[in-house]
Amino acid sequence: MSTRATRTRPDVHRTLVELSSLVILSVTLAACSSKPSTPLIEAPRIWNDRDLAEWANPVAGLAVRPDHFSEAEFYAAPVAEWVRTYPVYFPGREPEGYWERLQRTKSEPLLAPGARTEAEWISAGRRVFEEMDVPVFRSLDTDLIATVRSKDAFAKMGGHPQADGTVHFLRWVPTSKGLALGVHDCASCHTRQLADGTQLSGAQFDDAGDGVVGALVSEGDERFFGESGGLIAWRSFAVPWVQGDVHERIKTMSNAELGELTFTPPGTFARFNGSPFFPTQVPDLAGIRDRKYIDHTATHLLRGPEDVARYALLVSCCDSGGFGPHQMLTPSQRKISYRQTDDIAFALGKYLFSLEPARNPDPPDPRAEAGSRIFTREGCAGCHTPPYYTNNKLSPVKGFTPPADHPNRADILTISVGTDPNLALKTRKGTGLYKVPSLRGVWNRRLLSHDGSVASLEEWFNPARLRDDYVPAGFKGYRVRQRAVPGHEFGLRLPADDRSALIAFLRTL
Repeated sequence: MSTRATRTRPDVHRTLVELSSLVILSVTLAACSSKPSTPLIEAPRIWNDRDLAEWANPVAGLAVRPDHFSEAEFYAAPVAEWVRTYPVYFPGREPEGYWERLQRTKSEPLLAPGARTEAEWISAGRRVFEEMDVPVFRSLDTDLIATVRSKDAFAKMGGHPQADGTVHFLRWVPTSKGLALGVHDCASCHTRQLADGTQLSGAQFDDAGDGVVGALVSEGDERFFGESGGLIAWRSFAVPWVQGDVHERIKTMSNAELGELTFTPPGTFARFNGSPFFPTQVPDLAGIRDRKYIDHTATHLLRGPEDVARYALLVSCCDSGGFGPHQMLTPSQRKISYRQTDDIAFALGKYLFSLEPARNPDPPDPRAEAGSRIFTREGCAGCHTPPYYTNNKLSPVKGFTPPADHPNRADILTISVGTDPNLALKTRKGTGLYKVPSLRGVWNRRLLSHDGSVASLEEWFNPARLRDDYVPAGFKGYRVRQRAVPGHEFGLRLPADDRSALIAFLRTL
């Protein structure tokens, strides 16, 4: 063997090794590149002037959109101390050692900022939905906390447990100042717990508040300190551009009268810009991504999860109370006391957009198949179009003629179904329109109709509700004992057996 051949053998070996490594590396890179990576999503700038410009629908009687805080005003506001919160259990129903663990629990951020995958945003949003409280209602009052820890004292204030032993509306909040008692935000009105303890996220709540919630909320918004309860309520609900506005009398009401006025059935609410005279049924948010408008009166467009996030900000912290020439707040009151971060708001919007309507856990009624045929035969699908069981159109109320230049004119039907027009014409949520509701998940709604007048599908399809001497099972009205529940007369003239079959079908949706 030559000397030259002996010297080249290691070089050949080294070259073969290097080539093998390159082949392995190339195969590995090719394999990696063939697997699509899950993209990370940054939270967008939720409150921005561009998306806010045409978000709201015009107010009936004014033909202007509600005002809103500018992008600059919003981001100049302070961010609240958003922390993780924990359930309040009814005394005697706490897990063993729960209270002791709470004493050792440190304040932890509700949500860390940063980019996430779609699945991670939804998971983060679930935490926000289930744990977020209302910062201005937190209390470190030792007497109030002791009341919640005392079975007898808590029960006297109306406190009671849900099926799983927790108390609706309340949360324990470990803050930088100590363990506080707080009030649930989103989940308080949009969670329903069934008798077996199953929790339906996004559903209409089915539980009355208690005295402790009233005590926490009575501390109120610092913007209104020094004003009477009547004046605060007037600022919240008055509609000065409506002739003979029923809310004008609120200014002189006593606290007892205000309490009576604002006490509406569980499942209804008179939120800021709404009305305790004409409250709204708390909407079911499961399946919201398939809808085109927000609120019963279609006050705002729904273009994506960012609009859900935007609406959550609007109702929780950031409504300016302005309607063209009518400013319901004083210049010093027109401010944002605190705000959420874009990450928190975006996560919440993503989670709510992911919710599917829950299926009825009860065995299907044998009549449901016949009810499906009746649904088709009677033309119900014209407005309640499958698979979403709404056509996402808007129905004008009697007394309102949509202008030709209405921004959503193409979605407005030419007929009215005769629904009570009060909410749509006599409140600040009044657009002159009602949206066609989705029937998906209707089986789990405690109250029906935009104002929660009726408490069951059987009641809704009872022709007697059209009579003036009818006694609604749901919302009746301030000092009202009986009244008609007008509107949507479709199905009322069906034979009793057909009505029962139709109801059986609706409960499967």
